[in-house]
Amino acid sequence: MKAEVGDRLIVESTHLGEPRRIGIITALHHADGSPPYDVHWLDQEHEVMIFPGPDARIEHRNTGPETS
Repeated sequence: MKAEVGDRLIVESTHLGEPRRIGIITALHHADGSPPYDVHWLDQEHEVMIFPGPDARIEHRNTGPETS
């Protein structure tokens, strides 16, 4: 999984009835774009550092979705 600042991180729900989470990647910790990422969740007012799991995917600003 590789990302750039401004890409979207989409985490699918693992529980029935829970919505997916969508966040904007605001910072990288590695120059090659590998995790972890600092993410601002669109449904919350805070940023977190996250190591995305297998239920996550990157949606690049310019090229569309990428699966892990």
